[in-house]
Amino acid sequence: MAKTIVGVDISANGIRAAELGGALKTKPVLLRYAAVSLPPGAVTRGEVVEPRTVSTALKQLWSSAGFTSKEVVLGIGNARVLARDLTVPKMPLHLIRESLPFHVQEMLPFPTEDALLDFYPISEGTDANGPVVNGLLVAALKDAVLANVKAVELAGLHPVDVDLVPFALSRILLRGADAAGTTAMIDVGASTTTVVVSTDGVPQFVRIIPAGGDDLTNALSSRLGLPLESAEATKRALGLSSQPATAEEHNAVGVIFELTGELITSVRNTLTYFAGTRPSDPIGRVVLSGGGSSLGGFRDALAEYTRLPVTVGNPLETISVGRHAEKSIEPDGAEPSLAVAIGLALGSAA
Repeated sequence: MAKTIVGVDISANGIRAAELGGALKTKPVLLRYAAVSLPPGAVTRGEVVEPRTVSTALKQLWSSAGFTSKEVVLGIGNARVLARDLTVPKMPLHLIRESLPFHVQEMLPFPTEDALLDFYPISEGTDANGPVVNGLLVAALKDAVLANVKAVELAGLHPVDVDLVPFALSRILLRGADAAGTTAMIDVGASTTTVVVSTDGVPQFVRIIPAGGDDLTNALSSRLGLPLESAEATKRALGLSSQPATAEEHNAVGVIFELTGELITSVRNTLTYFAGTRPSDPIGRVVLSGGGSSLGGFRDALAEYTRLPVTVGNPLETISVGRHAEKSIEPDGAEPSLAVAIGLALGSAA
């Protein structure tokens, strides 16, 4: 394996890549970070639809950013990926993984032969039949994963691992002292919103909501007759906290409140479900990430609906930034879209 690894986060509106050095050290170094936009339709709901378009963008990214490694780890986290609680008889992890098709047939909305399955152990216990391992079943449709892998390979890159986006978020946003307690991390992406609840840094619960920032942009475009670029600009300018000055702005704010309210309700219902299944493990706070979370007023609205303290995660808080990477990130180091790519690189290298 190369000395460095590059985490690659492919979403509907672009690709973000982060190269880490010294990932096994207490404070890894972000050597390079770069992002490139994608045309509409190239990626839908986290799945690559046009592999050659995406591979061209990846080539451009590698050329412009000067990444020194071609070994990459890909993130998956679209609506056709699920993670569910699963308890299995205690045995070596490789045997648990081999036995998954026999344990999960009734849990999946698709045939096991069409799925890629993995198991993430969390804890051990005992039931009536003896020792058991409690963990998370991760299942993804093969076609959804392999399309992303194909795009990377067409770009001349070598995918060494595929990782779940919620695990990447937990890994980078809950490091050191920030890992203590039970935290809900919410990543609002272009087309999906990822919710992962972790206790002392260990993921306990994962849900992927098929809605994100682009749904709001598309709704503004279709309902108000705006080009997509104008709809995006309107969304960013108004948000949830502005006072509309014109009839057009009033209509736009109505759409923003409606769509954002639906997303926040889905998030709140997800957290309520977790609370109902873990009454002895209450969520203490919420950490936000993802480009969609920067919508004006979103943080305050989420805090009001969930009645929890909400902060914005900073993926650079526990890592160093190299001079090459400094040129590509926001001055305050808190760019909301950084987290997934860095978390992917961090996990694969470790």
